[in-house]
Amino acid sequence: MAGPDFIVVMGVSGAGKSAIAAALAEALYAPFIEADRLHSAENVARMRRGIGLTDAMRWPWLAAVCEAAKAEPCRPVVIACSALKRIYRDFLRARLGDARFVFLDGPREVIAERMRERPSHFATVSLLDSQIATLEPPQPDEAAVRVSITLPPGEIVAAARRALFAPETLPV
Repeated sequence: MAGPDFIVVMGVSGAGKSAIAAALAEALYAPFIEADRLHSAENVARMRRGIGLTDAMRWPWLAAVCEAAKAEPCRPVVIACSALKRIYRDFLRARLGDARFVFLDGPREVIAERMRERPSHFATVSLLDSQIATLEPPQPDEAAVRVSITLPPGEIVAAARRALFAPETLPV
């Protein structure tokens, strides 16, 4: 299948990264990496308290995400990862090589409501404003695919597939 080796579904917490990345991986018959599962216990505890992570706390996590993705034997690999700053995306590209980003973008109110609907997740609505403040949306030179979270999930996945792969290379 012609297309990127690694697809990172990115955005702030609550944007739907996990659900969309899992659905995209299923549609592509690809492995799925949930980056949230690779956070250290310290990172998770901090976020549960509503405190955002520092860059120093993110680097080992991002390295672990890259190692898990590279360990997958098949390509593409779909990764759900916030990748909020350009430097994080640059790090992922440097470590992974052929990586493309799908940026899930949408209104704060929609994201906040989604976060309230998942009370068991460690990233609570109290982190949303710091996530939005940290977010550096992908720039044109990053060739990211930007998709609105207000679309139905199936349409988001279809839009990402169309943007990432030539139609003749898509699995049916």
